[in-house]
Amino acid sequence: MAVMKVGAAGIETMSGALKRPKKQNGHNHGNYLVATHRTAATTNPNCQRVYSFDADRYKRSSTPTANEIAQHEKFTAISQMVNLRKKDLSKISADQAAFLAQKDLPGGKTTMLSWYWMVCTEEYENAQG
Repeated sequence: MAVMKVGAAGIETMSGALKRPKKQNGHNHGNYLVATHRTAATTNPNCQRVYSFDADRYKRSSTPTANEIAQHEKFTAISQMVNLRKKDLSKISADQAAFLAQKDLPGGKTTMLSWYWMVCTEEYENAQG
């Protein structure tokens, strides 16, 4: 998704994917259109660039490593734990109280979702040993 800054004279800056290929019947139609906006200090006045890439630009060329597969499995497991815990009526009150107790502390989680992820990650890692 692209981020655009609009001013009185129109579009000032754009950054991100402006267009993505459309997948139909198992293959991609079109290409990627990506805009970048340089924010670093420079003397060059040209800070906006647009690139076009083929539809298979971001297709992975290697197989996932064992470590990557383990990370995917861990993420999936913790994500499922978070979803179950959010819906568990027996824990909602205690979870909200625990979240509010740590929210304003240094290093505290500021959203309930990030708190759920922290708690469920700790539970997962403790269960794994």
